[in-house]
Amino acid sequence: MAREPIEREAPAASRNTASRRGLTRDAVVASICGVVVVLMVGASYAAVPFYNWFCRATGFNGTTQVATSAPSGAPLARRIAVRFDSNVAPGLPWKFESEQTEIEVRVGEVVTVFYAVTNQSARPTTGQAAYNVAPLTVGAYFQKINCFCFTEQTMAAGEKREMPVVFYVDPALAADRENDGLNTITLSYTFYPVRDPAPKPLAARESDRRKEDL
Repeated sequence: MAREPIEREAPAASRNTASRRGLTRDAVVASICGVVVVLMVGASYAAVPFYNWFCRATGFNGTTQVATSAPSGAPLARRIAVRFDSNVAPGLPWKFESEQTEIEVRVGEVVTVFYAVTNQSARPTTGQAAYNVAPLTVGAYFQKINCFCFTEQTMAAGEKREMPVVFYVDPALAADRENDGLNTITLSYTFYPVRDPAPKPLAARESDRRKEDL
């Protein structure tokens, strides 16, 4: 008659070693998961500034470019109509409109236009403008030398202000065959409320007080 095999219990030392290995493996897995979570959170915070940098560098999604000076050489004969669009997001009690709805410019010509802004509330408010151009492929060629959208704008109660935009259409546009039929560009701004504006330097605050005294 065959004997059934006898199961022997593993020695205590062996059981302890296996237990320690299991704990070590769990700790490694937990550490890896923690690192992945940290990287994902960091990536989510970095995504916005990286996306903004990418848009500014490439003109992606109609983001205009920032120029430091006028283009060299004379403007081209080619003319393009530039339309101006203005909007205010909910929560900002401003009236915001362009003084001209449309102008015709030569490619490479430096142009200055003005937007009129009025704070319609009884208290100071702060806003900042987002912007783009249409069609979206023109963003890489629309160069702004000066623009109110570069900084936060704080308006006193009832204040009215003219805000300039200085720009030109890059002559490099003429070499882009995809834009051969382009005859109209729309520059669009939307002012959004700024809940916690950046604090002003002391000199700026003193200047504001002197203006209020006058």
